[in-house]
Amino acid sequence: MSLFVKRFLLLPVMAAFIFSSCKENVPADETSACEEQADMRYGINVDDYLCEQGVVGSGDYFGGLMYMAGLDDNALQRVINASEGVFDIRKIKIGNAYEFFYEKDSTAEKGRAAYFLYERDAMSNVLFSLREPVSVQVVDKEIEHTRKYAEVEINSSLWVDIEQAGATPVLALKLADIFAWTIDFFALQKGDSFKVIYDELSYNGEFIDIDNVSYCEFVHNGVLYKSVMFRDGDNSGIYWNENGESLRKAFLKAPLNFTRISSRFTYRRKHPIYKVVRPHTGVDYAAPMGTPVVAIGDGTVISRGWGGGGGNTVKIRHNSVYTTAYLHLSRYGEGIRKGVRVKQGQIIGYVGSTGASTGPHLDFRVWKNGTPIDPLKMESPSVGPVSKENMEAFLATYSSAKRELDSLSTLKYVDRILEVLK
Repeated sequence: MSLFVKRFLLLPVMAAFIFSSCKENVPADETSACEEQADMRYGINVDDYLCEQGVVGSGDYFGGLMYMAGLDDNALQRVINASEGVFDIRKIKIGNAYEFFYEKDSTAEKGRAAYFLYERDAMSNVLFSLREPVSVQVVDKEIEHTRKYAEVEINSSLWVDIEQAGATPVLALKLADIFAWTIDFFALQKGDSFKVIYDELSYNGEFIDIDNVSYCEFVHNGVLYKSVMFRDGDNSGIYWNENGESLRKAFLKAPLNFTRISSRFTYRRKHPIYKVVRPHTGVDYAAPMGTPVVAIGDGTVISRGWGGGGGNTVKIRHNSVYTTAYLHLSRYGEGIRKGVRVKQGQIIGYVGSTGASTGPHLDFRVWKNGTPIDPLKMESPSVGPVSKENMEAFLATYSSAKRELDSLSTLKYVDRILEVLK
């Protein structure tokens, strides 16, 4: 019997095992509980009312909506009084959705509005009870959490390939943030791939956001990178590799040994040569000519050359968030050119006085998401591993996530085989 036939005969058994394993974790009364709540919203039995939905339009205001719902001046004032300290009714926004719940009369026709539900933001509503006793409360939306699994192979671009795999493109942003210190998302290539488990948030069937990315295996340039979500007490890091090492890396405090800081980050500095007030969005480190300048973190050289007033300049993109630049260099480090990957601490140049400069120094600049920031105030991420007291819990979380992903991957494989055999 061929190996393929043996695998095919085993597929139903594998699928049945996986499905039965999943069902063991589902409470027996979950389905019935959902059915009981199907017609209830925030304690309102929807079947008892006639519901009308709308969207706040240009020119709409709260009082006008209440009058439309059948409230008189006295009733409106009671609602306004109840809103104080809970929700500012003047802040209803054009484009936000709302819903009225009208009482039914004896002929099942629309009577007076009993409730008004206003969408405050993506995660919450404001519920106005318009009957006595009048009340107003901010309520969390009845958000649906759905466990999702996706397999994606890069053929054109991360964004497009995620969409074609049936997942939300927001996943691209989440993964780029998680692996920002490990994978250069600007250098993804055809054949890279990933498998991921995440939780999707939705409301009334409409996608809101991705809540958590529980586990991911990302293959880039032939190397497998793993990400596990785990909160280690007060540690700021929540994404780790399989060994409990943080996926975030720290920057060096400074790119050189310097004598002093000769100029700080400011938007109002009188330029020592041009004699005009202009922004200086960097830090000047005074240092002897020829002092080695190093990259403060791993990254890719995105430019190397003459920068006008900045003289000889090297610019490095560290990840999808941070970029740094090193100005007024006397010369460049060995092998430093555009497109080269550099390591933290690697020499990328030497202190000089090229360009608009009055003496040897390094002008060091940092951008975060394209915006200049003060290098002296830049936060350096935590790089500590999972704490010893929580390592056992972390390994259990990793093992569980790994088993879940492997099971879902097997199911995906089964589905593909069955699709081919149709």
